[in-house]
Amino acid sequence: MVEVNELHKQYNPPDGVTAVQGVSFAIKQGEIFSLLGPNGAGKSTTISMLSCLLSPTGGDATIDGRSISREPKQVKQVIGVVPQEIALYDAISAKENLEFWGKMYGLSGDKLKERVTAVLDIAGLTDRADDKVDTFSGGMKRRINIAVGLLHNPKVLYMDEPTVGIDPQSRRRILDTVKELNQQGLTVLYTTHYMEEAEELSDRIGIIDHGKLIAVGTQDELTATVGQYDTIQLDVGESAEANGTLVTDLAALDGVYQADGEGEHVVVQAKDANGVLPRILQSVTAHGRSIRRLEIQEPNLEAVFLHLTGRALRD
Repeated sequence: MVEVNELHKQYNPPDGVTAVQGVSFAIKQGEIFSLLGPNGAGKSTTISMLSCLLSPTGGDATIDGRSISREPKQVKQVIGVVPQEIALYDAISAKENLEFWGKMYGLSGDKLKERVTAVLDIAGLTDRADDKVDTFSGGMKRRINIAVGLLHNPKVLYMDEPTVGIDPQSRRRILDTVKELNQQGLTVLYTTHYMEEAEELSDRIGIIDHGKLIAVGTQDELTATVGQYDTIQLDVGESAEANGTLVTDLAALDGVYQADGEGEHVVVQAKDANGVLPRILQSVTAHGRSIRRLEIQEPNLEAVFLHLTGRALRD
């Protein structure tokens, strides 16, 4: 559905800032693909080029077989865009906003009424249709912003940081909406700097930093690059010296990669934490210990970003 080939953007060439450098990725029909990276990584610039709002200084992309460079009008007919900034008129109602933007998409008459009704339902704001947008919370405005992008039944929906600056309840509603739309067959390109959003939503993820796409894959494929071991942390309430034999026995368990003791804590690394946990508990009990606290940490995208860039995602 989306093919991005060596996309490049430099502002004010030849000496201006290069925001995107040779980005390439593909999105299959019906897939949620997330661009994950910190602020300033090039996510919004990439979205702007794929929306035909910015012309690339190199490379090209096709959306449903249409080139963003050669066929921008045709591209705009098949994409829906949810920008990072709220694109609504505060002084008129939600319904009037949707009718206005629907007309911009070329909708009219019964078709326009039908789509306005449908997207208000998707946004969960049918009962607020006639209220002015300036009476809405930030989360409600975000939901109407998404509704605008859905008016013309696009084949691909771009969502650029759609949950920035909103409350947890509204964020939950938006994430659930994205998943519901995808289950109905909509292809989604989603940008975020929230690791947990990318983990929850995405079929595949592209990690972007300083304008370069540094890794692409499923979450499992990406986390495999930093090691395939889960970490199990146990607080057994004894000193490291007292736990020496316990640590030795844990290290010898089938499925355990290594075990170490540090103060009252025992740290075990295993390929499958859930699979080995019953044996760990049996061993701890056999040594007369009780577990005061247990935590399992799986490899995550934060670890991947740190591994690839040398810094945390939110630095």
